[in-house]
Amino acid sequence: MAMELLIPGRFGVSFLRNPSSWSRNRSRRRFPAVVTAELQSTVGVSDHPAVEASASVPNVHHVTVHDRQRGIVHQFLVPEDQYILHMAESQNISLPFACRHGCCTSCAVRIKSGQIKQPEALGISTELKSKGYALLCVGFAASDIEVETQDEDEVYWLQFGRYFAGGPIVILSNLFIKALKSIFMVALPNIQNIRFPLYIVLR
Repeated sequence: MAMELLIPGRFGVSFLRNPSSWSRNRSRRRFPAVVTAELQSTVGVSDHPAVEASASVPNVHHVTVHDRQRGIVHQFLVPEDQYILHMAESQNISLPFACRHGCCTSCAVRIKSGQIKQPEALGISTELKSKGYALLCVGFAASDIEVETQDEDEVYWLQFGRYFAGGPIVILSNLFIKALKSIFMVALPNIQNIRFPLYIVLR
């Protein structure tokens, strides 16, 4: 009788029809050896190789990402010792990113369930982390997780908006003025004392 078996690949799944080579051993059908071979790291010779090999295999977690900008839901597997973004890309899943070093908010997500470890996430504050925000580029899945992508400007404003009470327009005007001062500082040493009408109007 024809059968279909669900065979895990690297970190995805595929279907195999009529697995005649496995028909004699139900335990192998239920727990394919390929899973251990793919996920375990190289180990040395030991008196108890089975125990050492088992200890070297990282836990693998299910990750669900709701891409709000594209209206797509991604589901994939991630070992807990690998960056979530990196593993998504290795499975041809495209997610927002920029710096890849945890220094910006392009890959920011809000955690709906589960836990993410992110000791290298410098781009978001401790306060935002406590509210469930994380960066996928330097985030490790500590359990099965479900997250949704965020707008980069939205996260940036949540983090720094209180420091700019005047709003986005005032922020842009201040940055523009600082840029002008930097450019002309050498030519006009007293530029610090010059009053800019644009700045006054926007304030």
